[in-house]
Amino acid sequence: MYAIIQTGGKQYKVSPGDEIKVEKINEDPGTEITLDKILAISTDEGLEVGRPYLENKKVKAKVMRHGKNKKIIVFKFKRRKNYKRKKGHRQLYSIIKIEEIEKE
Repeated sequence: MYAIIQTGGKQYKVSPGDEIKVEKINEDPGTEITLDKILAISTDEGLEVGRPYLENKKVKAKVMRHGKNKKIIVFKFKRRKNYKRKKGHRQLYSIIKIEEIEKE
């Protein structure tokens, strides 16, 4: 059994017990969250696909921890114009563990 969920503008294929890295979720570690943007669910009976989301379907997950990715350097440069800009950025993320897929 698996589900395809959408969070943080990205789509993930998840199964119960999976730990995935997603865009930062503003909840404390250890908090139960409910993801309701479900695009598809595959079960023993077959595949259910939403248009665009499935109604009455939810994925329960638990926030494990938060962190920052490696630094990305953004460097802008125009030759012969004395134009240089250097910026760094570290994207925030959350690790969530999928507890169960509800198919009410």
